[in-house]
Amino acid sequence: MPDPGAHPGTEQLAPPCVTFAAGKHRQSGERPLFLPAAFRNSLTVQAALQACRRHFLYAALFSAAANLLFIAPMLYMLQVYDRVVPAQGQTTLLFLTLILIGALLALAGLDALRFRLLVRAGACLDGALAPQVMRSTFLQGDAHPRLARQAMREFDTLRQALTGPAMLGALDAPWIPVYVAVAFLIHFWMGMLAVAGAALIALLAWRNEQETREPLQQANTAAARAYASYDTAIASADVVRALGLREALVRGHGEERRDSLALQTGAGIASARLAAESKFVRLFLQSSALGLGALLAIDGLISPGAIFASSFIVGRAMAPIDQLVGGWRSIVQARGAIAVLDRLLGGNPLDVSRTLLPAPTGRLDVRGLGIATPDRQLIIANISFQLKPGEFAAIVGPSGAGKSTLVRALAGALTPSTGEVRFDGAEQRDWDPEQLARHIGYMPQETVLLAGSVKANISRFQGWMGEPGDAIDEQTVAAARLAGAHDMILALPGGYDHRIELGGRGLSAGQAQRIALARALFRDPAYIILDEPNASLDSEGDAQLIRTLEQLKAQGRTILVVAHRLSMLPVVDRLLVIRDGQLALSGPRDEVMRKLAPPQQQVTSREPAQ
Repeated sequence: MPDPGAHPGTEQLAPPCVTFAAGKHRQSGERPLFLPAAFRNSLTVQAALQACRRHFLYAALFSAAANLLFIAPMLYMLQVYDRVVPAQGQTTLLFLTLILIGALLALAGLDALRFRLLVRAGACLDGALAPQVMRSTFLQGDAHPRLARQAMREFDTLRQALTGPAMLGALDAPWIPVYVAVAFLIHFWMGMLAVAGAALIALLAWRNEQETREPLQQANTAAARAYASYDTAIASADVVRALGLREALVRGHGEERRDSLALQTGAGIASARLAAESKFVRLFLQSSALGLGALLAIDGLISPGAIFASSFIVGRAMAPIDQLVGGWRSIVQARGAIAVLDRLLGGNPLDVSRTLLPAPTGRLDVRGLGIATPDRQLIIANISFQLKPGEFAAIVGPSGAGKSTLVRALAGALTPSTGEVRFDGAEQRDWDPEQLARHIGYMPQETVLLAGSVKANISRFQGWMGEPGDAIDEQTVAAARLAGAHDMILALPGGYDHRIELGGRGLSAGQAQRIALARALFRDPAYIILDEPNASLDSEGDAQLIRTLEQLKAQGRTILVVAHRLSMLPVVDRLLVIRDGQLALSGPRDEVMRKLAPPQQQVTSREPAQ
């Protein structure tokens, strides 16, 4: 039954594998955030697997039925050799064959069902965990860039391992004692042979674990490092060509791949050798069971039909372990993937539902703000200032002083190490991040545009949230007009539907910066935070930016701009001067400008004109 608190029509969003709880509605028209019940207290891979336990449970039940049906061919052999052949019972043979066909059809159906269940378990795991992995990569991408890059690849490795031969072997392994017990029913020594064979193959599996675990983990780490290096180089292919780095990077990446391949080759050879040993032992045990059965039949201790049944049952007892050994590489990779994902997921708190706060009016209070690197070196320290609604402040200072770090923290791109940031009196951590982001128009120093249309980038991809397209179109055009980018966008092939490639490719730096400004102004946010918005603009674009800022100021927006050019100073109300990560000066524009002016210039300015 659908959750009565959920929006109508959203029930189909919940994957069939888990029970979801609709989160508190954060804003009218927004879809609720669905989280698996098992995730309410724990964001781990184990919790996700637990959330999908129904599929694994049914797969185990079907495996139980399938393993019971595996005994049917053995019983068929016994009956044919012990009853049909001596009595020449054709009718008995017919009915036994029909029963066998039915059992084998049921076995095939159960085998297909359990494989389908495992595939659906993989889809279930994807629906339960993939969004959490993506959220964690967005939250921790700066702190752990390599970990974030490989997270989805590791997740896919884990998901694919669920449908591999190792998983099927794990489902069949609990039935090894049953086959051993059947071997004992045939004869004591046949049971002892099965026990000895199972112990020997288990020993080989343990050796496989000891000899291949570390090399495979090292190989996986080296491969992830090589993939990350390759992805980074490909993302900057134009710069690579321009700087003549192509051959150097090809050789460098080749070295990384050779290191990874050497580790993978060593681990693969060791694993292949142990798998061959395991296969040899299994086949030898099957043949030994045949020989032992013949010896026991000669002595009259078992029937002739039991000779072939013994070989079948011993081989079947060894098969799950052989499957586990053969799929050991995927087991090691899946275990490594779990470690990586748990590390990533454990690094951020649960995304809990917060109280919906009223839209802010534009007041900003910064108190003792500090940002530190992962090794606890301060970038900025003890920054405090206030802005009233509608006030326009510019942040100035030398390069490397911490200006961009400061505005990133104010926009929510960085988490402060010390101090607090308050929007209309509410501390930044008390706001729902998605809700607060709607009221902040942030434009970073490096223009970051995502793959998609111009409209999708300006509208912050709200079309994916299921909002009405007409409203998004109207608000997108309004933001572009305010940013002075409307005519420029119309001149692009396809206009607002022009496709932007990854990293903003296909646009000039100035065009990309104007589109990024329009994105910052989408839906009239109360706070406008811009980091060097005119860095790539020509004189015409700079003049348009000044007009846009004047219009925003007239509308009562609270504006904070990192500025190197002085062209926007006439419209600025306050100046914040950052030096060596600290707030050196703060106050009204003219007052701060007088303090910044050289003493000789101040004296000259006070002299009466001749």
